[in-house]
Amino acid sequence: MSEAVENFESDETRALVEDFQMAINNIREQIRGTIVGQDEVVDNLLITLFVGGHCLITGMPGTAKTLLVHTLASALGLGFKRIQFTPDLMPTDITGTDMVEEDQSTGKREWRFIEGPVFTNVLLADEINRTPPKTQAALLEAMQEKTVTVRGKNHTLDKPFIVLATQNPIELEGTYPLPEAQLDRFLFNVILDYLDTDQEVAVIDRFTKSVEMPPVKACTTAKEIVRFQSLVREVPISDSLNRYAVDIVRATRPSDELATEMIKKYANFGSSIRATMNLVLASKTRALMQGRYHVQAEDIKALAIPILRHRVLPNYYAESDGINIDDILADLLTHVPVNE
Repeated sequence: MSEAVENFESDETRALVEDFQMAINNIREQIRGTIVGQDEVVDNLLITLFVGGHCLITGMPGTAKTLLVHTLASALGLGFKRIQFTPDLMPTDITGTDMVEEDQSTGKREWRFIEGPVFTNVLLADEINRTPPKTQAALLEAMQEKTVTVRGKNHTLDKPFIVLATQNPIELEGTYPLPEAQLDRFLFNVILDYLDTDQEVAVIDRFTKSVEMPPVKACTTAKEIVRFQSLVREVPISDSLNRYAVDIVRATRPSDELATEMIKKYANFGSSIRATMNLVLASKTRALMQGRYHVQAEDIKALAIPILRHRVLPNYYAESDGINIDDILADLLTHVPVNE
């Protein structure tokens, strides 16, 4: 890895790393001007952006999920659109559709594509589990291929493109659990929990006064973000840590020899190799955000649970014993050794 680190520390790359870290600090500052607490969630959203992935944000109503995403988009200086998912939402309401238009000068009719809200940089899919699977699936191609196909014609989305989807817990009435194939497209499933007492007091103080909140300033551009996305992929990681990430994901599969006793007892199935790739890329981004030029084991450990919690399906025994997926994954991390 020493040669990779040396190449990564060239003058040009160092300058880009400095720009990256300055942008991160400025974005955090702008977000904190509106959002109280949730620093770890904000960092996970930023990791999602610079990896080029998508994020599922799970939280009860009233935990500022929508406000957080809107504030982030403003701080990034990116195009932003919001879709409110409802039971009657149609796939074309997301992707757009072809319509017949008549040329007034010639009288000739022709098809014209009308772009849907998916044509943006940051798409807020609000309460994505409020709509049936058919409409949820309309996002699959956009999330994976960064394209939309309508009537056999492909339409390419702008870069960067990120879906930040919010959902209420599936136990709430009137929700549709996301299909496993779509869940796997999300880099993270982050939990937006309630604030502590002091933070709630700060929210009340901030949002119940007549004084207007200062506007959120854009700290970067779409072009710069694309450069940062390329930069994080160059962050060195040792062969042993690559193997460590592989071992963690393999240990989530009940049939694998690395599977822990809790996985064998409480999991129906584990994660695919997409989880491993996401874990490595996210760890590279976290290392850079922490001011380091290479990945450490702590990066992988810190991100494993939010990356895996929506990819490992607990079984009936876990529910009956009161064991949740985070408990299972936390136990897993204590049993998988770091490869030296």
